Amino acid sequence: MGLFGRKNENATPEAAAPAAVSPDLAALTGDYTIDPVHSALGFSARHAMVTNVKGSFKDFEGTLHLDGADPSRSSASLDVKLDSVDTGAPDRDGHLKSADFFDVENHPLMTFRSTSAEALGGDDYRVRGDLTIHGTTKPLTIDLEFNGSAKDPFGNERVGFEGTAEILRSEWGLTYNAALETGGVLVSDKIKLTLEISAIKNA
Repeated sequence: MGLFGRKNENATPEAAAPAAVSPDLAALTGDYTIDPVHSALGFSARHAMVTNVKGSFKDFEGTLHLDGADPSRSSASLDVKLDSVDTGAPDRDGHLKSADFFDVENHPLMTFRSTSAEALGGDDYRVRGDLTIHGTTKPLTIDLEFNGSAKDPFGNERVGFEGTAEILRSEWGLTYNAALETGGVLVSDKIKLTLEISAIKNA
């Protein structure tokens, strides 16, 4: 049984009684705080039609609520400071922070608030929610893999996830671009997002 259980809507009334919850799964129930030191939020974009530029956000915080008895009631919240963007090139990072892209002076945060989750089988899940960038809120779907749980050397109960998603930045008002002499554009509209999440269970 995975983290987010799926109910069998076609089951007969006799078979509809709640299934026994795995002790390991039930033990995960609780509130968690994302550990930014052991987590990573990354992205990649096609540049000049020929290569991928990768970057990450260094400053973020978030929480998870996991419900082992009724996983559909689990939720997630994430706040990302956009001025922490890092692509390894200070000039490019400055351009991303400017009004051409994130406009961090007026829109300092990117936020995600989950609205639902479903099991896809095994350790694979799909989380849907609202992503806000540049003052615009649009739905986002994130495919996640549950990496398990463990107690670290300091006694913290941890859970781990990794996930991916794709967005079209133009849908969030990030439309800056430049045409290439050879055809095409400087920066792709499609952006790939990656998440590596380690979260600590609150005491």
